[in-house]
Amino acid sequence: MVDGELPRPKLPLIPGHEIVGQVVAAGAGSERFRAGDRVGIPWLGWTCGRCRYCLSGRENLCDRALFTGYTLDGGYAECTVADERFCFPIPAAYPDAAAAPLLCAGLIGYRSLLKTGDAKRLGLYGFGAAAHIIAQVARYQGREIYAFTRPGDVAGQEFARQLGAVWAGSSEARPPEALDAAIIFAPAGPLVPRALEAVAKGGVVVCAGIHMSPIPSFSYELLWEERSIVSVANLTRRDGEEFFAIAARVPVRTTVEEFPLGEANEALNRLRTGKIKGAAVLLP
Repeated sequence: MVDGELPRPKLPLIPGHEIVGQVVAAGAGSERFRAGDRVGIPWLGWTCGRCRYCLSGRENLCDRALFTGYTLDGGYAECTVADERFCFPIPAAYPDAAAAPLLCAGLIGYRSLLKTGDAKRLGLYGFGAAAHIIAQVARYQGREIYAFTRPGDVAGQEFARQLGAVWAGSSEARPPEALDAAIIFAPAGPLVPRALEAVAKGGVVVCAGIHMSPIPSFSYELLWEERSIVSVANLTRRDGEEFFAIAARVPVRTTVEEFPLGEANEALNRLRTGKIKGAAVLLP
């Protein structure tokens, strides 16, 4: 958002899309939460509830949807306003900073994982906030994790191994075994044909981001033999309910680097250059 990669944001805009905070006051007619409750505000902030997508359980595709930190003001602030219907109660086991990455990195990662079906060998391209969370869920489910990082990111590869990856290497490398599925978290289009090369017949490549650089042309041979490419858009409230339930069972542990709100630009710079281990969290 800050880099101008997404079109037509609300302006002026307060960014920030994974918010954890305490309810100061509830609006008229509020039924779910009251003052003092601790809640999480995710990326999906509002849907119309009437279109064909909302009525068929696909509210993540609502044409009129509003998004936190994009078309709604977000969390780079001391206070914010949210629609209670789209907020989640935060389990007591998670401190505020540890819970924040669950609200998008965790939820989008979970929705992406669902798209891989029962894939045994799973590749994760870009081992950052989302991958380090969903790797724990995948390992809990008995899957094998193959982690791909920026070339030369030895620390990132070691981090992946610490979280149970059976192999970790450069995104330019081929894994030692053919993958059943791959999830691309890094917003890099050239990773799509690389992932297709890495998956076996019938494998699926899931593109998990809301933005990706251009995908280069590639030979049909990479897609043949019933390989497929699918994207994930946003999240639904059902995803959140399911994910928070399984996260507590695993239990998922987030790795975060904390920054004062006034150092938001420094945090973003480190994120751009791949210098964040796990997720970056701002503390108002």
